[in-house]
Formats: sequence, structure tokens, C-alpha cells
Amino acid sequence: MKEIDVSYLKRCTATLSKALELLYASDTGSIDHDMYRSACIKEFEIIIEQSGKLLRKALKPYFPSSQAVDRLTFRDVFRHAVLHGLITSEECERWLQYRDSRNITAHDYGADFAEKALIVLPRIIGDAASLSIAIGQQNNNDESC
Repeated sequence: MKEIDVSYLKRCTATLSKALELLYASDTGSIDHDMYRSACIKEFEIIIEQSGKLLRKALKPYFPSSQAVDRLTFRDVFRHAVLHGLITSEECERWLQYRDSRNITAHDYGADFAEKALIVLPRIIGDAASLSIAIGQQNNNDESC
């Protein structure tokens, strides 16, 4: 299997971490606060999408064809990731909650909602880092076969 490149996910995770740090340091109601909040929400959305795409790639060896993986829903991708030991069931549940939050942020750009969405950001940073490691370990295991 071709090695799966997780560098963009790692970069987005680092960007989210830095934007969140700057958000917390900014004054509520300031332009900086609005700018960092927007950056956090955008990185959150990118991380959700990248995670799903990377897991699809990681799951391909477990399916009879690439098309079978491509037909999986986002939820099914994460459920299969649990079945194949890439993430835990607890992580899966959080990822599904992140996706639900992301779907709402895509349609509701109000500041109040954005502030509520920020609550999950510290947790997704850790989960995205764990996912990068799990896929990296799968890359290493595949190379040794």
C-alpha cells in the first residue's frame, strides 16, 4: 500500500492549536477575536474533512475494492476505523459529534454558535493528533510486510 501522507492534517492541527491560543489571548469583541475565531472554525472544518479522506485511504486494504470504500458514508468510515483498530469507539463517537457540529457551522455563521463550537476544539486537536499517529503506524506496519 502506498504510504498515506498525514502532513497536511498535522499542519492543520498545529494551525488550529495556534489560532485557538491566539483566540484565548485576544479580547472578546475585538477584531482579533473575530479573526481568530473564524480561523479556528475554518481549521476545524478542514480537519474533519481531511480526517475522513485519510481514513478512507487507510481502510482500502480491508475492502475488496477502492470503490467499496468510496461508497461509505462519513459515519461508516469512522465505524470501520474502529473495527480495524485505527481509532477507539470513544474516539469514533467524538468524531461523529465533530461532524455534526461541522454540519451546523456550515449553515450557521452566527457569533453565538461559533462560540459554542469552540468548546470542542481542544479535544479535536488531540483526536486529530492521535489519528495522525495511528495512520502513521499503519504506514510503518504496511512497509514491514
